[in-house]
Amino acid sequence: MYHIAVYFDVPASRRTEFIAAAHEDGRNSVADEPGTRHFELIEDAEQSNRFYLNEAYDDAEAFDVHCQGPHFARFFSLIGDYAQGPTWLIKGNRIEDDAAT
Repeated sequence: MYHIAVYFDVPASRRTEFIAAAHEDGRNSVADEPGTRHFELIEDAEQSNRFYLNEAYDDAEAFDVHCQGPHFARFFSLIGDYAQGPTWLIKGNRIEDDAAT
């Protein structure tokens, strides 16, 4: 499984708008993109206007498909004039613990 995590800093006056756009992107991507597995939106515990996107895909190719898709484009069209980011935190494949299964 391929994972990415990024964060965005958002003006306080646009919080609600950002949250709605991120939820829409996640909901629609999971529903419409077969390789998209998981989207989470997380508010930073100390900086209330910093938001993390934690996402999972079948593989890197599925993430590339997501990046070329309409939901990704709509998300950035909605937030592009006010959100700072994405700032990358992780991008890579999960390493399974075969001994744990």
